[in-house]
Amino acid sequence: MKEVEGLELSRSWTTRPRRSGEDQSAYTFVSRQEFRKAIDEGRFLEWAEFNENLYGTPIPMHMEDKDLLLEIDSQGAHSIRSLFSHALIVLILSPSEESLEDRMRSRGDDESHIQARLSLAAKEIAAAREIADFEVVNSDLDSAVREIASMIYKARESKF
Repeated sequence: MKEVEGLELSRSWTTRPRRSGEDQSAYTFVSRQEFRKAIDEGRFLEWAEFNENLYGTPIPMHMEDKDLLLEIDSQGAHSIRSLFSHALIVLILSPSEESLEDRMRSRGDDESHIQARLSLAAKEIAAAREIADFEVVNSDLDSAVREIASMIYKARESKF
């Protein structure tokens, strides 16, 4: 989110293989053994297993005077809320199940992953709504980014 000064996007780790055409910087792609070692060393703010792959948010280094933006699922959001009660949690929703499916297909997800995600979508949304401070429907990326940026600025002003 380039529009928000003092905000850094965390780069998650994953054990899943990189999708065809996916930018190498989308995640830190690691082996399951390397991920487990990082867990044992306490190097994650949160981590979870989904669809037989591990995903995690590394503990940031040198984050003074910056906010950290995390792209995480509902499990991760619950973990972050328990660690940081003041965290701003925004649930970002697809406009429809069809739109969600189209987005996964366009980024090259395989059919088994798509079906697993769709079958868990309602449960994930319900779990996220338990702790989300706000919801944003991402029907237009630029509008969604502006809406979230506004929430971040307001949270900073009120020391959310």
